[in-house]
Amino acid sequence: MISFVSGILEQITEDAVIVDVGGIGFEVTVSGDTIARLPSTGEQIKLYTYFQVAQDVQRLYGFLSRDDLQIFRRLITVSGLGPKGGQSILSVMTPDELRFAILTGDTKSITAAPGVGKKIAERIILELKDKFSDEELTSHMATQSEAVPQMAADDPGKEAMEALVALGYGGQEAMRAVRAAMGKTENADTELILKAALKELM
Repeated sequence: MISFVSGILEQITEDAVIVDVGGIGFEVTVSGDTIARLPSTGEQIKLYTYFQVAQDVQRLYGFLSRDDLQIFRRLITVSGLGPKGGQSILSVMTPDELRFAILTGDTKSITAAPGVGKKIAERIILELKDKFSDEELTSHMATQSEAVPQMAADDPGKEAMEALVALGYGGQEAMRAVRAAMGKTENADTELILKAALKELM
């Protein structure tokens, strides 16, 4: 098993990189988001990897952080979603955005990934929601600049976000609107936060 590759970034293509590790070039498939965060060619790089061995393919998938790899591993446990689909999702969503989409049942954000339909998005939410605790979900998101605050299960802010997602808003726009609303409505209940958030979305 190849846990990671570390070496010089030799080449970047549309969906892969070549990493020179002691004179041997490893081709590693990466997401669009990973490509956008890569250093320049000639620089040192470390990619955490998943090695896919199937009947007709052997492919190395690479990620810039252990968190990215962990989320990818969880995604590919979903029935009907292979490594290609998992990487497609991580091309358009960060791990924390995906966690939030799963927490709120936001299929809209997940289906923004090429080749991922509503049925697969619903299956991802159904099969993975119980694999994340609320503490894990919120603690990861709290480290991000657009993160949702720590919330209990019955927190009015969380309930307002879930209501917005049920109305058809994307998870990320719902989160931003509720955060803005909570900044203007201290100690408000769910109804007041929801009304204020809807104004933010108009």
